[in-house]
Amino acid sequence: MGQRIIGLTGGIATGKSTVSRYLEEVHQIPVLDADIYARQAVAVSSPVLGAIAARYGEEMLNPDGSLNRGRLGEVVFHEAQEKAWLEQQIHPVVRQYVQIAMADLAAVPIVVQAIPLLFEAGLTDQVTEIWVVACTPDQQRQRLMDRNGLTLEQAEARITSQMPLAEKIALADVVLDNSGDVDTLFRQVDQALDQGC
Repeated sequence: MGQRIIGLTGGIATGKSTVSRYLEEVHQIPVLDADIYARQAVAVSSPVLGAIAARYGEEMLNPDGSLNRGRLGEVVFHEAQEKAWLEQQIHPVVRQYVQIAMADLAAVPIVVQAIPLLFEAGLTDQVTEIWVVACTPDQQRQRLMDRNGLTLEQAEARITSQMPLAEKIALADVVLDNSGDVDTLFRQVDQALDQGC
């Protein structure tokens, strides 16, 4: 049997990080986190950050030269074409980082690629199975507001800027239902690992 490459995705604030940590800490499976790579893509002095500043002006930068994420978020979560432009800058860099990391993990039997925008970024070709973490829309909204200190309107803008969760669920090999307690979620993870796809 070849290497299992699990593409872990879901909606914003549905519980992907909780599942990632569990796979890494309890099952000792390497997890490649696309969010970390996306942050590296816009690091100080990076070409992508330069392109962002050129497009939106220096006010998108903090005094130390780093990206002002809040300000950029206000633009991209409300304007679909700006979000698309930003993703075109970041996604190729993330793909490259993932490929480099995978080359070092070629002998590892199971690797997890935690990619929130797995479908949107067209990265499904990099994985052998797709796991989607899901919860109810009300839970998703509330968790996002609690976690990021957002208003209802800000939370809605972030959720609706993503591909609908129902569409991701329809394309999944495994759906992890995170609408209950964490132990129930972890049992589903254990079961999905045991079964394989």
